[in-house]
Amino acid sequence: MIKGVMFDFSGTLLRVEPTEEWLGAALAETGIAPARAEEHAGTVRRLIEYGALPGGPSPRHIPAHLEALWDQRDISAEQHRAAYGGLIRAAGITQPELAEALYARRMAPAAWRPYPDTAPTLRELRRRGLPVAVVSNIGWDLRPVFRTHGLDELVDAYVLSFELGTQKPDPVIFRAACDRLGLAPAEVLMVGDDRRADGGARALGCPVHFVDHLPADRRPAGLSPLLDLLGPA
Repeated sequence: MIKGVMFDFSGTLLRVEPTEEWLGAALAETGIAPARAEEHAGTVRRLIEYGALPGGPSPRHIPAHLEALWDQRDISAEQHRAAYGGLIRAAGITQPELAEALYARRMAPAAWRPYPDTAPTLRELRRRGLPVAVVSNIGWDLRPVFRTHGLDELVDAYVLSFELGTQKPDPVIFRAACDRLGLAPAEVLMVGDDRRADGGARALGCPVHFVDHLPADRRPAGLSPLLDLLGPA
């Protein structure tokens, strides 16, 4: 019987803004004038190619000197900054102030959009008395994002990789979440979009439910079906 739920963050409960909007916001923040349309479009393409936006599209290829760092990017805030800063530079961003603004923007609550059924699903879980944990591979504190979007009061625990010093699929991170919810792993459903990372919860005996990592406006009801998995309200 499921008595609690763990959720991934990016691509599960919220989705980051598109790369073009991310770049536009950073340009506005720094006061740097956008390049000509063709050059601007090329910058957006390179940022996507290198996966420079945390929570955005995965890199299509990673420079050799960043491969080891990429694999461990969410272990600490320092490694996260180094990995994504390296990808931003690899994409051709040479102005230090723009590179810094791009990296900082991914922490802004305005850069994140809840999926349409995120709040309703979390509210229904709260109504049913099921505690919720957010379990994320991440290099920064996402709590302000949840507070700004009115979701923090619906979350009972946050288990973040950079605070714990380990990342999914390591069972340690899922065990920590179950412990904070005060439940056995078999009683906690893990909901995520990454079959390797989030699927690591199975090693503890947690049931797992996957959703598609899509833009927020293309996934209006990806979370709602999990309520059916929990049985009658």
